Amino acid sequence: MAETPQIRLGSAPDSWGVWLPDDDRQTPWQRFLDEIAQAGYEWLELGPYGYLPTDPARLRDELGQRGLRCSGQAVFAPFHREDGWETSLPEARAVAELTTTVGGQYVVLLPGLHTDEE
Repeated sequence: MAETPQIRLGSAPDSWGVWLPDDDRQTPWQRFLDEIAQAGYEWLELGPYGYLPTDPARLRDELGQRGLRCSGQAVFAPFHREDGWETSLPEARAVAELTTTVGGQYVVLLPGLHTDEE
């Protein structure tokens, strides 16, 4: 008999209206983590780099206090621009390092066309 794959459900800061690392109109990161845990999620995407703490020890602690685990993170990059990869590489590396350090396994590169970047 074939084994049934396990489905893991998670969420991300964008479900709480968070699109930028720092915007006073967005849900504060502590409230987001509290509410995602209260909603019963165990897994999350980290959201825009800099929204949650970028110090790995602190982020691990904040997630652990709430019983949360990181699945991965997305990096938005303006690949439509000639210098898109070059300008996005430092953030992509920082995201990948933080994600893997706190246990995440996935980094997804997405075009940055959802913003007003030229």
